[in-house]
Amino acid sequence: MSAPDRPEISHDRADPEPPFPLLYRDAMMLVIDKPAGLPSHRGPQAKRKIIPVLTDHLDALRFGLPRRPEAAHRLDKDTSGCLVLGRHPRAMADLNRLFRDGLIGKSYWAVVEGGPAQEEGLIDLALGKRAPDRGWWMKVDPEGLPSQTRFRVLGRGEGGSGPLAWLALSPLTGRTHQLRVHCAASGWPMLGDEIYGTAPREGGPGLQLHARGITIPLYRKRAPVVVVAAPPPHMQAALRLCGWSEAYQNPNSSADAAAPVETLP
Repeated sequence: MSAPDRPEISHDRADPEPPFPLLYRDAMMLVIDKPAGLPSHRGPQAKRKIIPVLTDHLDALRFGLPRRPEAAHRLDKDTSGCLVLGRHPRAMADLNRLFRDGLIGKSYWAVVEGGPAQEEGLIDLALGKRAPDRGWWMKVDPEGLPSQTRFRVLGRGEGGSGPLAWLALSPLTGRTHQLRVHCAASGWPMLGDEIYGTAPREGGPGLQLHARGITIPLYRKRAPVVVVAAPPPHMQAALRLCGWSEAYQNPNSSADAAAPVETLP
């Protein structure tokens, strides 16, 4: 049986630069911009073939500490954006508590097919496993775990196959594939979703889901840390159809600071 992923004491060696931007760094944590397609850990699919995973690159993020950082939460393989790493055991304990207690604000951008009739609202649909041997495959289930997602329409447009909507999504609970299932069950599946939507298994546009921003109240005497990640290249064409512009690329620009998506819970 293989050992679980855990922080390791690293040998003194020159590690290559990681294939993703570092968005934030302090003594307790890092926030990276995880690219779509990079698994957070070496799960069953990654173990059957040689593919890069996030844990392959953590030694390059030690920045002088003896132990490599550890992911404080997970993003699906095909989801891009803000991912928080704890730099040592004390930091991990504090971050785990904040995530567990729902004190960390998270905002996602998604492009969906069709779109909600209203400009904002709450999706309140309990979720459960679709099959016992596939713990990641979820469905709406009245007997499942309570699951809530707030949404806000940031723009609308027309794609090659019909209307599109650009949404800001804030999960109030943290169920597996919650945002994807909630959007699909509401009648507007995410563009590029090959599991819950209409995308083909091969040759699709890629999942249009991005962890846009995160708010972390880690320090008692300081304002919460707010980190924003620019949308990935594979989402930009659909976002432009819905009114997104290059001004959103820079999280510190005046246009982006005024955008409603930056109001995190």
